[in-house]
Amino acid sequence: MAASAAGGMGVAGVLLWGWVLLGCVWCPGLLEADASRSSSHGHGHSRSSARAAAAYPLDDLHGLGREFDGIGAVSGGGATSRLLVNYPEPYRSQILDFLFMPNFGASLHMLKVEIGGDGQSTDGTEPSHMHYENDENYFRGYEWWLMKEAKKRNPNIKLIGLPWAFPGWIGRGENWPYDYPDVTVYYIVSWIWGAKQYHDLDIDYIGIWNERSFNSKYIKLLRYTLDKHDLQHVRIIASDRLWEPISIAMLLDSELHRVIDIIGAHYPGTKTVDAALLTKKKLWSSEDYSTFNDEVGAGCWARVMNQNYVNGNMSATIAWNLVSSYYEKLPFGRNGLMTAQEPWSGHYKVEPPIWITAHTTQFTQPGWTYLQADGHLKKGGSYVALTDGLGNLTIIIETMTHNHSECIRPRLLPFSVSSQIATFYLKGSFHNVKALQVWYSKLDFGSANSTLFQPLSPIEVFEGTFTLNLDVDEVYTLTTLKTGQKHMYREPPPSQPFPSNYKDDFNIRNPAFSEAPNFADQTGVFEYFVNTSDPGDHIYTLRQVVVQRPITWASDADQTISIIGDFNWVNMTITCDIYIERPHDGGVFIAGRVDNGGIYVRRTKGIFFWVFADGTYRVTGDLARKVVLMKGLAGVRDRTWHTLTLTLKGSSASGWLNGYPLWENVPAFKPSNGWAAIGTRSFEFAQFDNFHVEAS
Repeated sequence: MAASAAGGMGVAGVLLWGWVLLGCVWCPGLLEADASRSSSHGHGHSRSSARAAAAYPLDDLHGLGREFDGIGAVSGGGATSRLLVNYPEPYRSQILDFLFMPNFGASLHMLKVEIGGDGQSTDGTEPSHMHYENDENYFRGYEWWLMKEAKKRNPNIKLIGLPWAFPGWIGRGENWPYDYPDVTVYYIVSWIWGAKQYHDLDIDYIGIWNERSFNSKYIKLLRYTLDKHDLQHVRIIASDRLWEPISIAMLLDSELHRVIDIIGAHYPGTKTVDAALLTKKKLWSSEDYSTFNDEVGAGCWARVMNQNYVNGNMSATIAWNLVSSYYEKLPFGRNGLMTAQEPWSGHYKVEPPIWITAHTTQFTQPGWTYLQADGHLKKGGSYVALTDGLGNLTIIIETMTHNHSECIRPRLLPFSVSSQIATFYLKGSFHNVKALQVWYSKLDFGSANSTLFQPLSPIEVFEGTFTLNLDVDEVYTLTTLKTGQKHMYREPPPSQPFPSNYKDDFNIRNPAFSEAPNFADQTGVFEYFVNTSDPGDHIYTLRQVVVQRPITWASDADQTISIIGDFNWVNMTITCDIYIERPHDGGVFIAGRVDNGGIYVRRTKGIFFWVFADGTYRVTGDLARKVVLMKGLAGVRDRTWHTLTLTLKGSSASGWLNGYPLWENVPAFKPSNGWAAIGTRSFEFAQFDNFHVEAS
């Protein structure tokens, strides 16, 4: 059915028809006339079918369900907001408004951020506030800024911190954060303290270690230390993986049970387990969605937001990720609630999941309570109802079909949904409700011309009863609140590819962010640096600063690398000044046609031009330096600036050192296209300056 028909039917058929059935049952002429007119849109039904409507009571007389904790999203895991900070105004603020402004767009209740740990955590690395044991800096990265922008728009938004990776010094040589729990606790509590001390941010919830093992001793020590430092308000979530084994551990250990406030599971498929329910703790889907943000992604999100509670008693659902602000060809491209991956053009797109989110977030708040209700619709789909305890009621209904609501994980077992008639009976304190505001979405999978978050005429409630004619792949919000809004800005600038001629001299005296625009670190961390030892042309540089392999979450490469540009680039000339700081075995590279990153960074291929402190050079077809295309002597020394140039044209590559040819016409057939990149031989200090790429 066309989206326009769905929208028209929503006003003229669905709601008026429900009013006619219930408020005008004594006027059969109007009933028959409206049924005849409605059927032309495929939504009509006769009086006999109306009598077959399934009944759904909504009652608060016998108690309520679980407290609602909110709908949120994750920035991090990793570097998923990397490009957002580079957007020019007013577009950057507009994107933030769509995410966080109450009664505007997604109107998120919660923001979960990565506690940067210098390691690869899906689509890049995020810098730690403590690269080294004696180092503290609470202005690195962009998560501080993002949390402040969220709070600026919604002072009541809840903030959550969770580590994916940890700096290597915490493990003292081991790839494990729990051998010295006091050190790890100090590191995490310092981040919470720094948020307050330097940014006036109160962190509401703290996690343990994303999708990895938990340690009971560590969790207990974390709670003790938080309490000792007047951070009693910070609640602990564990274990951000599966329901087990954390639930069983809590049932067997009363002290562990006491200190954990929320059991958080990832991608639970709307289901929970008996042990988690037996703990009597709050249950959250603390990471979910992770799906391409088209109509199917919107269907996935609509289904899980409702059914996480209906099937699994989960009182919060958090999407990975907040906004697709990373290069799309990295893993899980466009898996954010909206897309903002072109700061060079200002283009962004408000994707369907934003408006599906609004169906819940604009008409509920953390602290509301679910009504006790079965939640399953007779012919497929689900409904939830929530109240603020002050007389307000919000009902969210979804009828997502299987093929139009598959999430990336877990596998979705077959089920069927069909058109149906649903009658709701408002009882208890809601019996006297006279009308409900209506917001409506219809996902269209043929033309992608969906109806998204449209207000319809209020529905009349007759003696506590109303009826809806529900089609498939729809979302309804029915609410006593009149505050919902669908805001839109003027169309942003059109999409443009990354500039084919791009320069950065890194001459920023007081940078707003620690990282240079558009460079996306995939292993290691590249930061602005003031080189006070250089009185010449290289005072302000970009420096790789991670000198010890982090406690990894993903398979970080053995070499550090930061990518930039357009994945479709074929022919390019890259020039960069380089400075090897590590004597004897230090080394750096520039590269083109780089074909991989994120969690797949170890298998990255491209054309890599390396120079080393021992005076040699190497040309390789991969980051791991296993595919050697050319090697020889270059005469490069450490602690001296040199200029490297790499030219890729067709199936040929050439390299220059300090303006002179060093090697020429090396065969370069694969990869055929990819990003530009810079990096180092190992986890070592090195500097880069005057980066320039011309590409086609």
